[in-house]
Amino acid sequence: MTQTSNRFFDEVARLMNDAAGVAQGIKREVDTMFKTQAEKWLRDLDLVKREEFEAVKDMARLAREENEVLRTRIAALEAKLGAGPSASPASPPPPPSDPTSPVA
Repeated sequence: MTQTSNRFFDEVARLMNDAAGVAQGIKREVDTMFKTQAEKWLRDLDLVKREEFEAVKDMARLAREENEVLRTRIAALEAKLGAGPSASPASPPPPPSDPTSPVA
C-alpha cells in the first residue's frame, strides 16, 4: 500500500511541476505580448528616445552659446566701426517706376 500512495503523490507532484512550468511559460508569453504592444503604441505616438532628446538638447545649448559669442563679436565690430545698433539702417531703395506714369 505504501508504494501505491507514494506513486500517487509522485504523480500529483509531477503534475504540479508541469502546471507550474506551463504557468511560467504563459506568464513569459503574456509579458512578451504586453511589451510588444506597448512598444507599438509608443512608436505610433512618435515619441523620441531619451538619448535623442539629450543630443538635441546639447545641440541647442551649443547653438545658444555660439550665438552669444557671435553677438558679442558683432557688438565689438559695430563699436569699432562706430555704427552701433542704434544707427539708422541704410536708406530704402527707390520705389519702382510706374510704366503708365507720364513722367517716366
